[in-house]
This record gives sequence, structure tokens and C-alpha cells, in this order.
Amino acid sequence: MNPAFPPATPRVALVLGAVKGIGMGIGLDLARRGYRVALTHYDWPEALPAMQETFAVFGDACRIFRVNLRDGDGISRLVGDVLAHFGRLDLLINNIERGGWPVVHGPYVEDQWDLEMETTLRAKRWVFETALPHLRAGGNGCVVNLSSIAGMVGRSGPASLIFNDGYAAANRAISSLTESWARVAAPEVRVNEIMLGLVATRHAEGTRGWGLLAPEHKAALLDHTLLGRTGTIDDVVRAVRFVVEEAPFMSGSVIRLDGGYVLGGDKVLPMPSGVL
Repeated sequence: MNPAFPPATPRVALVLGAVKGIGMGIGLDLARRGYRVALTHYDWPEALPAMQETFAVFGDACRIFRVNLRDGDGISRLVGDVLAHFGRLDLLINNIERGGWPVVHGPYVEDQWDLEMETTLRAKRWVFETALPHLRAGGNGCVVNLSSIAGMVGRSGPASLIFNDGYAAANRAISSLTESWARVAAPEVRVNEIMLGLVATRHAEGTRGWGLLAPEHKAALLDHTLLGRTGTIDDVVRAVRFVVEEAPFMSGSVIRLDGGYVLGGDKVLPMPSGVL
């Protein structure tokens, strides 16, 4: 570890997309655990006051930045501002994405496709690229890419009303980037990915799309999930905490946090008696 950053110095985390939901939950957990936390927002201005109130109790240990992560210059300014305020950067929670629900947006138009690619994929890449030298400086950096099982299941089965094919393609690419970045960043920085299934505020409860699904469609999604439920923000927070604090020998890995959706809800038949 770089002696300029002794272990007693509070670590600094940059959490993207923290105005609500999963990003806010991760940022709050990190702040409670003693991290100094930079949090970003851009859309959903109606949620900003609640975000500000939530993190105000931490004083200067948390700072909120408004930034359009589709803008490369904006990303450079963000990382510069984080360093100016906190002096270092140790952890990147790469939580920027935009996924268009077929049940909400209907057939693709070019603007929707471009928006999903620019946020879900391109922004993640340029934030990582910009942050990497500073993550390396401490000698013990960590990146967590948040992605979706859309990259595995595509637009298929009960999820056909949830995952667009462009969003699915972007998320499949994230897993490739996770592997490449783990190689590029080693040994000073670990890079891992948490692939989310149907989680509250992201493709489940607390979203406009979930409210548009008919009861039978929701039932089909749960029947396809081995654990028979959707995920919670706390489920994601616990997984992030594990990757960041409890898995120092893990890099280039993908954790699938989906309650068994990818495996499907088919039951195993009883073992037959056989013929012998």
C-alpha cells in the first residue's frame, strides 16, 4: 500500500447514480461504515431534496455532485472535483445505467437506443478510464460494476416485457469490460461485477414499468425465480459490502444476484427408481 495513504486515513468512494434506490442505498451504507463518499445525480430532480437530507447528517464526509455522465468533459470535472474535495479516490461504484422497458417505451426509436448505450455502457467506460490512475495511487483500489441479467437472458421469456435487446447487449458487454479492466488495473485495483436480477427500484417494485405489468406477468416472473421473490436494496448493499470489504483475493469476477432467475423456476424431478 502507498505509505502516503496510511490505513487510518478514511477511504473515499465515488458512487454513481445515487439520487435514489440502489445507488443511494450503497452510498448510505458506505458513509455509515466510515467512508467519505462522493455521490452523483442528474435526472429525477424531484428526488434530490430527499437525497440531500439523507446525507446531510454526514457533513463534509459526503458531497453530492450534479453531472451528466454522458459528457466526457463532465466526467473529467467530476473526478477532479472529487480529488479537490477529498484528496484521494479508493472505490468506484459504477452504477450508471438506463434501461428502457418494452412495456413502457414500446418499440425502439434511435434516441432511446442511443440513450441506453451512452449511459449503461459508454459512461461506465469513461468514468473508469478517468478514475483509474487515482484508484491506483492508494495501492488498494476497488471497482464494482453494477449490471443486469439482461446480458444473459436477453429479451426472452417472462422478462420480454422488461429487458430491451439493446439494454441486454450493453449489459453483456459490461461483463467483457469487467474482465479487461481487471487485467488492466491489476495488481493495485480489483475490478468485479454484480449482475442484478429483478430488484426493487430496478426492474421490480418501485418502478413505473413494474406497475404496468399485469398480475399474471408478475406471477410469471416470480415463478421463474427460484427464490420466489424479487430482490431488495439491502440484498444489493450486502453484496457490494462483501465485494469491497470481504473479498480481497477476488478480481475479474461476476456475482449473479438474481434469486435464481437465470436458472429458471423448473423443479428437479424426484430420482427415479431405475431398472437395475
